[in-house]
Amino acid sequence: MTSRLPIVFIILTVVIDAMGIGLIMPVMPDLIGEVQGGDIANAAIWGGLLTTAFAAMQFLFSPLIGNLSDRYGRRPILLTSLVIMTADYLVMATAGTIWLLLAGRIVGGITAATHSTASAFMADISAPEEKAKNFGLIGAGFGIGFVLGPVIGGLLASYGTRAPFYAAAALAAMNGFLGWLVLKETVTDQIRRPFTWARANPLGAFSAVTKMPGLTALLLVFFFYQVSSFVYPVTWPYFTTERFGWGPGMIGVSLAVFGVFFAIVQGVLVQPSIKHLGHRGTVIAGLSIEVIMLIFMGFVSSGMFALGFTPFAALAAIGVPALQGIMSRRIPDDAQGELQGVLASVTSVAMIFSPLLMTQTFAYFSAPNAPIYLPGAAFLLSAILMVVSLMIFIGRKRKPAAKVY
Repeated sequence: MTSRLPIVFIILTVVIDAMGIGLIMPVMPDLIGEVQGGDIANAAIWGGLLTTAFAAMQFLFSPLIGNLSDRYGRRPILLTSLVIMTADYLVMATAGTIWLLLAGRIVGGITAATHSTASAFMADISAPEEKAKNFGLIGAGFGIGFVLGPVIGGLLASYGTRAPFYAAAALAAMNGFLGWLVLKETVTDQIRRPFTWARANPLGAFSAVTKMPGLTALLLVFFFYQVSSFVYPVTWPYFTTERFGWGPGMIGVSLAVFGVFFAIVQGVLVQPSIKHLGHRGTVIAGLSIEVIMLIFMGFVSSGMFALGFTPFAALAAIGVPALQGIMSRRIPDDAQGELQGVLASVTSVAMIFSPLLMTQTFAYFSAPNAPIYLPGAAFLLSAILMVVSLMIFIGRKRKPAAKVY
């Protein structure tokens, strides 16, 4: 049991990262109204700015933190980030101005950039054939956090707009204490490498990683996948309200159902899929299911029909851990933190770009004067981007199977 505790800590760290975002979402409109004033439209503008600041900091700092973990170790980076995260949530819990909230989200984005370090820890302790499975556990942790965050945040909101922040601070502090007790360092002198600013900035890290054989095409696959898949969190509340007439309660239920199945798929089905299909086959299967479901969502007119296909939609989640496993096995052990930092930065770029693209597409085709009334247009656009991702993956040049898989 003791040997499993570090993995439990890593998964809990990812769960808390995901919960920390969802935990405060239910109270953000009211909280922004308290400190800034104005109507809901003004709150939405500021909420978007806070989200963009959070994603931008993840983009800028993920390679830096990943490289720091390659030099100084995973343990000090993860524990330090949890201490700062605890303090950040306490500051936001007492913030009296919008600028302090913005500062809190900036710091929060930096501390959340340790997702790459958590993934690098998993890579350190995993045999080559186990990496995709363990990346799937991280994905399952994110899914669990995605489900629990909004639910707990909504319940705590009855105690005031500040209560979720205090809860998030307490969770971060308790997890930090657990990590201090159980987390062992995995960066040894054999894989430790000097820190350089050339690799620690996003552009430098991208340049270094893409010089490694075969990674450029795989990073493009990952980027188009992320831009496409973000259509769900950024348009789902608006799409289901417009298309199905759902209220907040039903929207929350649908997100929770998806999160549960997402966690099950990434925690249980990734390794069996790789065993039977191989890494490459699992990626192709996952991307293909994504294309089918995005087209389905583009045209579906029944809310219950859409909800009924949730397990199939979640099944597509088998693809990304397998893709991460392929990339992780292509690079040396001393660059695992750098790779995961680059992947986190790619995800952050997608988080900055995708909401603008998808919400504008939804708004254009849902407006009263739309040339074609098609609320699911954003899903169809995402299907096109997912096809691009699939074609790049299938068409890339591969190393001999014995060296990659």
